Amino acid sequence: MKKLSDLSQLTEQQKDLFIIELWEALERAREENSKLKEENSKLKTENEELGAQVKRLEEKLNARSKNSRNSSNSPSQDRKANKPDGENCGENPTRKRREASVGRKGGGRALDANPDQIIVAHAKTCPHCGEAVETRDQHLHAVYDKIEIPPVKPVVTRVEQYGGHCPHCDKDYVSPVPTGMEAGTPFGESVQSLATYFRYTHAISYERLAQLFGEVYHLDISEGGLANLFHRVKGRFDSRVEKILQRLRSSRLVCSDETGARVNGRNEWEWVFQNKDVCIHVIRSSRGQKVIQEVMGGHRPKIWVSDLYSAQRKNPAEQWQVCLAHQLRDCQYAIEMGDTVFAPRMKIVLLRSFVIHKRRDRLKQNTLYQYRCSLNRCLAQCLELQPINKEGIRLRKRYGQIQKNLFLFFEDATIPPTNNSSEQALRMSKLFRKVTNCFRSTWGRDLFASIRSVVNTGKRQGMTAFDAIKKALSPITSFFAPG
Repeated sequence: MKKLSDLSQLTEQQKDLFIIELWEALERAREENSKLKEENSKLKTENEELGAQVKRLEEKLNARSKNSRNSSNSPSQDRKANKPDGENCGENPTRKRREASVGRKGGGRALDANPDQIIVAHAKTCPHCGEAVETRDQHLHAVYDKIEIPPVKPVVTRVEQYGGHCPHCDKDYVSPVPTGMEAGTPFGESVQSLATYFRYTHAISYERLAQLFGEVYHLDISEGGLANLFHRVKGRFDSRVEKILQRLRSSRLVCSDETGARVNGRNEWEWVFQNKDVCIHVIRSSRGQKVIQEVMGGHRPKIWVSDLYSAQRKNPAEQWQVCLAHQLRDCQYAIEMGDTVFAPRMKIVLLRSFVIHKRRDRLKQNTLYQYRCSLNRCLAQCLELQPINKEGIRLRKRYGQIQKNLFLFFEDATIPPTNNSSEQALRMSKLFRKVTNCFRSTWGRDLFASIRSVVNTGKRQGMTAFDAIKKALSPITSFFAPG
């Protein structure tokens, strides 16, 4: 340590300079100490932020992701686990059982009830010794069908329409032609129905559809010709949809759901409104309540079935049944996120309601009433629970608000407990989007919605997709069954 010099030997002026130097050194030390404190405080804050971020990442890492079992995500979005080596990824146990049945008694394809021709094969000679054998001595050994598709060739009908000048009224006239043979497009109803069916039910692209018609049906149609064909059929589908819409606007029960769509590179929404009789699809740029108001046209059904989306909650119906399938998945997600208080108990209540609903046709009214009272008591007991997990707290708050909308289906047998029928109606739309990516025009978007409305309504009338399209394009048949 440096020894302090003898201050008595310094002059007054030297002492003053020495004091000033000491003061400046002390100030510099104070400034450095202040900077060190600030840096230490910043490092402490950053350390706390990093610690919180690590905690959040650990929670996210340990948290269960949403999938088709605990949310509304589709099964196609679920992460698939790797199967053991050597296991066939496409193997289906049901298919294996079916394959095992082929060749046994009762297995294989059933014989056609009305074959177009029958070949009777009798032996004339013995294949072993070559001697002649009698037909009467032979017995039936095997019966089976061989199925072939005949070559497909378009039928071309030439129309020669005459006209002239009337000498009586001095006006020009043309002769009438049969219905469906009017001038215009050369492609008749069968071609229009088949093209519409392939495009909007099997999502076949214009290029492949033109190739299909050329190679299989020997009919040359360009991609532009297909586009013009779909333009022409749109008006006829729209008129059918208008009648379907009129029926929807007189329905007492409406189920509704919505899903994403892409139109001209922008996100839009496909809505479905349906019940056991009719089904309406519309694609709009909005996911708001105004779409419901547009479709319902002021009609106020008695029952509305949907999920908890805000626009659906503001439905115009007198009563609202919440989709319990969604609630069951939400409870499962809360359980996987660590709630052990509320979600497990609520899940049991929901599952019990499904079991009772499946048995309701075999239950007496008094028994069903007792079950309903028991469910309501169980629900009240669940709402008295005090979960500490945030997912459990969220669900408890939700069901406290909508408890009167959970079991409305017990009061009316026509009310479904889930909105699965709406999700099934939208399934083909999701597949079509996955295959084609998007709609490139507004008219194409509206045509697709009209066709899905016709096909899904036809399904409710007992028709296949092709029959519904064919009937919708026919000018002389009614789409709806009588009554």
